[in-house]
Amino acid sequence: MIITSLLDTDLYKFTMMQAVLHQFPGSQVEYRFKCRNEGVKLGNLAQEIRHEIKSLCTLSFKEAELSWLRGLRFIKSDFVDFLALFKLNEKYITVSTTDSGDLDIVIKGPWLHTILFEIPVLAIVNEVAFKRLYPMGDLLEGRRRLSEKINQLKSANLGDLKIADYGTRRRFSKAWQEEVLRVLQTQLGVGQKGQLAGTSNVFFAMTLGLTPLGTMAHEYLQACQALGPRLRDSQVFGFESWAREYRGDLGIALSDVYGIEPFLRDFDLYFCKLFDGARHDSGDPFAWGERMIAHYKAHRVDPKTKILIFSDGLTVPKTIELYQQFRGRCQLAFGIGTNLTNDLGYEPLQIVIKMVNCNGQPVAKLSDTPSKNMCTDEKYLAYLRQVFDIAPPNGEDKSAASSSASALPPK
Repeated sequence: MIITSLLDTDLYKFTMMQAVLHQFPGSQVEYRFKCRNEGVKLGNLAQEIRHEIKSLCTLSFKEAELSWLRGLRFIKSDFVDFLALFKLNEKYITVSTTDSGDLDIVIKGPWLHTILFEIPVLAIVNEVAFKRLYPMGDLLEGRRRLSEKINQLKSANLGDLKIADYGTRRRFSKAWQEEVLRVLQTQLGVGQKGQLAGTSNVFFAMTLGLTPLGTMAHEYLQACQALGPRLRDSQVFGFESWAREYRGDLGIALSDVYGIEPFLRDFDLYFCKLFDGARHDSGDPFAWGERMIAHYKAHRVDPKTKILIFSDGLTVPKTIELYQQFRGRCQLAFGIGTNLTNDLGYEPLQIVIKMVNCNGQPVAKLSDTPSKNMCTDEKYLAYLRQVFDIAPPNGEDKSAASSSASALPPK
């Protein structure tokens, strides 16, 4: 088995799942898989992936895992009681091969019972693919590259620069992610004097004694397009429902479900004060950081009291560069994913599983990086751009986008 524990996922899956249990327990959703690598066909892996998913669906939470979760200040007792009864159900996921040889994965069912599929399934796809392509794995090259990253961090002489591991979904393997974390833990140190802030992976946080990190992901704000009272207010509804759930805890707002402009329009003085900061996950990170600092200042909020988290395709050199630009101007955090857990000399897979439907309505992500957009309904995508006043990409005629959305009812 590749996945041996239901804790082997990102923390934000549990924080979102708890909010779903308390606020949206009846919601029905659909997720779809996408590989962004040009020309890469993964359909021949379908049978092995199905076998791994069958094993995944036999897992339940162990008492020690539940006890550890119960000790997190923001996890509530009734949610842990629910997890004690929880298992992933194979009937909610289908894995097949398309006529063109692509891998097709569809997850469809109650949000509460499907939300935990995404991260372990992506980890399974990665590990199955790399075992097939590189059965031995170039661990020597991976270790050399990891050592180089550690030396870059140390030689930069930036002792207060901290990084976190965000690499579960695209890791080369579970064993390699553990080795990376153990080496970072030893070489960089943890805690106030160390440079490893923690990991998004809940299993390794528990077993290695690291801080688990994460708040919300895109799917939460996407689902609010269907769950909120009005589409235009869906981002505001998402932030407000999150605040109701966590009462000031886990206060990092995700800024790129609609792009930076709609985010800043909605992230008013109330949210500037209410949330601890924001997370960047698409577009130019340097421009984003400057926009966020200017936005806080325009609302008479001291940026030095707020956290900016960078998590989009980071490398150690880019992290150092971002730190040098923004140090002393705000609080900073950096989550490095693929470049930490899948840098062994091979091209990593750029794979995602994104929500595309909630309660029978299309939902979408409109990123500041157009290649990250994901929606199965082009008319809805055009309508969403119209509602949030987002210009179509690549110079597409805005009037054409408006007319293609005209068949949809106003919301």
